[in-house]
Amino acid sequence: MLAALAERVDQLTRERSTNGLYSPPLGGMHLLRIEARHHASMTIHRPALCLVLQGAKWTMFGGRRLDYHAGQALVTSVEMPGSSQVVGASLDSPYLAFIFELDPEAVRAVLQGMDKPPELEGRRRRGSRVIDCGPPLLAGVARSLDLIDTPDAAAVLFPGIMREICYWLLSGPEGGEIARVMLGSSHAPNVIHAVHALRERFAETVRVEELADIARLSPSAFHRQFKAVTGMTPLQYQKQTRLLEARTLMLSGLANAESAAFRVGYESASQFSREYARMFGAPPRRDIEALSKTAA
Repeated sequence: MLAALAERVDQLTRERSTNGLYSPPLGGMHLLRIEARHHASMTIHRPALCLVLQGAKWTMFGGRRLDYHAGQALVTSVEMPGSSQVVGASLDSPYLAFIFELDPEAVRAVLQGMDKPPELEGRRRRGSRVIDCGPPLLAGVARSLDLIDTPDAAAVLFPGIMREICYWLLSGPEGGEIARVMLGSSHAPNVIHAVHALRERFAETVRVEELADIARLSPSAFHRQFKAVTGMTPLQYQKQTRLLEARTLMLSGLANAESAAFRVGYESASQFSREYARMFGAPPRRDIEALSKTAA
């Protein structure tokens, strides 16, 4: 089944992708094709399942590196900055992936409908993990691909396939942890609400004590649990998010380096430039010029 999926995505992305990305008009689904090994790149990862159909890749959140290959998927349960690199790709055998966005409300609805839902009160709360994808989940992916060219049928059937994929995620061995991180727990202190607050207020000055209060934890316990979920400290999370948001503003032409720095919360343009170069390997202007040439 995996080979058939790879063949189908190979065909679709070869014919329809732009810069290696094809997003069918179904909503919440993306197909990725990369034909050469690239340098590591930074991005903000949103809740999603990224199923590798061909090739291999690694993703790093803070100091936590996750390697995954064909038949495996990276599942991200909370929005986090991270770096990734495709390590298995060539013109003859491109990296192919199916990306399925995870909607917390859809996950909650599936969870509430399960006769035997996964345990939500466990201790482990990692915001990302690699899973092996079995035949039921792959069958759901195959059915979603079959709907791409049948919009009338997709409008009726695709929501059910989305719930099916969520079901197989939640019923698997990592289902409890996926649900705990995405939905939180009503019976235990919840660091996830604080992660969401920091993501939304990344441009503000937010004290760790304030975030700890949101999570109903002491500052030291909050710091420990935040790093367990995201792989990084709150300061690292905020800094990386600020720099990635600034990069997006500059790439879109909505701001120059100085105005982007202030819009994402920096008080010093020179500090912004130093930290930007440290994270992306070049000062803002040079980095944006290089990225613009690549995209052209």
